[in-house]
Amino acid sequence: MGRAFEYRKAAKMKRWGAMSRIFPKLGKSITMAAKEGGSPDPDMNSKLRTAILNAKAQNMPKDNIDAAIKRAFEKNAADFKEITYDIKAPFGVQIIAECATDNNTRTVANVKAIVNKNGGEMLTSGSLSFMFTRKSLFTFDKTPDMDIEELELDLIDYGLESIEEDIEPQENGDDKAIVRIYGEFTSFGELSKALEERGIEVTKASLEYVANAPIDLTDEQMEKVDILIDKLEEDDDVQHVYTNIN
Repeated sequence: MGRAFEYRKAAKMKRWGAMSRIFPKLGKSITMAAKEGGSPDPDMNSKLRTAILNAKAQNMPKDNIDAAIKRAFEKNAADFKEITYDIKAPFGVQIIAECATDNNTRTVANVKAIVNKNGGEMLTSGSLSFMFTRKSLFTFDKTPDMDIEELELDLIDYGLESIEEDIEPQENGDDKAIVRIYGEFTSFGELSKALEERGIEVTKASLEYVANAPIDLTDEQMEKVDILIDKLEEDDDVQHVYTNIN
């Protein structure tokens, strides 16, 4: 399956061992979605529905999800803002760190310290905008009767750009066949509705930064860059880290 698969599998295993950090980040996403959407009801709030779906895909307990929703409407609820940082890493690696923070000063100081200590360089905001494209991404299990070519033709009118089959490592050690589809940034809602109407149960739905020209690294280079990526992901305010690594 290649080094890319093994790297992804190792990253997943590491993530499963760090749920104490992941759940608070998922909770923050849920709180923000509930507040921005103005409703604690996922049926009336599409952003919240997506945030809950992604939390469940990471096995976040229902009590944690409910608590995160409740926090959004408390009198003294934190006012989180989304902010992204553009980063130049060694070996031609480019990174976009997507953060959710209630204190910009703290967040930028922490991110800058991590980057500087690990061979990176902070770039002016927007510097990498032409190197990445914002895409709608949906992931779901591949069933035995699923016709990928037929599904591709069916979803093109809803903004589908590409579809791919893959193998996803599971926490129990097994590997599972999945389908991953990419669509235009503005087609998130249409694609989500189209998949729902076709009875396809999505396991992940997000808007991600996808590199326009991915690069390959050697194992040795990957190990060095991985340290920077890990440190960024460990920061409480960093929600997602996107790179141009293939």
